[in-house]
Amino acid sequence: MSGLREYRNEIRWTIVVVVLAVLGIVALWPRGAEQPAEPGAPAPAPVAAQRGADPALRASAALEPCPSGPPTGPPGATGTCLADGRPADLAAMVGGRTTLVNVWATWCQPCRTELPALQEYSRRPGAVPVVGVQVQSDEDDGLALLRELGVRYPNVHDPDNRIRAALNVPAVLPMSYVVTASGEVRRVDPPVAFESADEVRTAVQRTAGGAG
Repeated sequence: MSGLREYRNEIRWTIVVVVLAVLGIVALWPRGAEQPAEPGAPAPAPVAAQRGADPALRASAALEPCPSGPPTGPPGATGTCLADGRPADLAAMVGGRTTLVNVWATWCQPCRTELPALQEYSRRPGAVPVVGVQVQSDEDDGLALLRELGVRYPNVHDPDNRIRAALNVPAVLPMSYVVTASGEVRRVDPPVAFESADEVRTAVQRTAGGAG
């Protein structure tokens, strides 16, 4: 009889151990992936895309509005105007005018050096219009940097790299382009960061063939 009781006790303890193990597995099972998305359902939008830029920060940056005219620049180069958060087409921003387009990012230290130089150049008589294109960095961070540096000329945020692809921007920043009145895109060479408005004017004149 004692042997039978010991056998029954072993069975009971085995059952208890198995039940506890199952409960432990259930408790640790990840909750976020138990249900797959329904076929055809749209993917959740990134948080940054849903919230947009901080309206107060956008207002305090006080950027010039993005211009618009007959599209004459690279096709498909669309982004978000940093002045008001509306869609902006680079081709329309150029609008049949020779324009200097500068591509920059907040993490790019040389960009921080040349942004004030571009601002000073944009205020000079005879300067061609300047348009900034912020890439690979958060919109709020870009607005904060432009506010800090006192940069006011029109800027567009390129969250989907559409403008960057249309301009064929290489992996190095900053990078500047002169878009002619006819829509021809000419890269400023050599691609060095501008340190003064005079350097900007010289590069524009050389690249555009006299304008600016």
